[in-house]
Amino acid sequence: MCEVRDCFLEAADDLDYPAPFVAGLLDPACPTPTLLTGPHSKAADRRFAVYRNNVTVSLIEALAATFPATRRITGDAFFRAMARFHIREVPPKSPLLFEYGRDFPDFIERYAYARPMPWLADIARIERAWLDAYHAADAAALLPHVLATAKPTELANLVFEPHPATGVVRSAYPAVTVFLANRGDGPVGRIEASVPETALITRPSLEVEVRALSRGIDIFVGSLLEGEPFGRAAVAGHACCPNFDLATAIRVMLEAGAFAAIRHGG
Repeated sequence: MCEVRDCFLEAADDLDYPAPFVAGLLDPACPTPTLLTGPHSKAADRRFAVYRNNVTVSLIEALAATFPATRRITGDAFFRAMARFHIREVPPKSPLLFEYGRDFPDFIERYAYARPMPWLADIARIERAWLDAYHAADAAALLPHVLATAKPTELANLVFEPHPATGVVRSAYPAVTVFLANRGDGPVGRIEASVPETALITRPSLEVEVRALSRGIDIFVGSLLEGEPFGRAAVAGHACCPNFDLATAIRVMLEAGAFAAIRHGG
């Protein structure tokens, strides 16, 4: 690896060098960069292949760390093969490894061999949102007594400011149930859930929390997160679910720490 590094430094002033070097790192079909040589000007094909493999393995491990439930569901061999194809299609754009994998759920949705698991992409989306919540900025969650100070005549026009860690993933499948069952190391039994689920991802204190929102509450909370005032969000919740209970919806969003502040809308 030292030889590869030294050759890279020697050729760094060549403007045509970085592009083929990077392309070759991620695609084994690409030839070894012509400016890359080993000791005594010998070909560096084998050395470059080792370096390329190390880069690919590192990126696969980064994806495995971000998507442990997805990996557990598919099995290690399937996950690694899928991750390898993703790496060739979508190379990293940031030096921060935890940033890598934002496109992985969309890739899973297109991946032919994952089609028998149509809910798998949504599991990955929840996991990506989990990591984003973990790394989000710290902020105090909105406390109940702050909302209680609002006058009844002002309530309908209140706009809720999302907590930096809050995210929502809507799924046509029981994605939250499957995610929670596969996030840990314990045995996974038969999952009976069959209805669509919406995941609310928050970090009200130190731990990231993922919970399923019932129908109506998911529309209400989602509308608030999109900047709709309280009154319109409540109407939207009622419109999609006749059994929508506003008091329960308020309790859920406050307990989850989904919002950080309120302000009066225009």
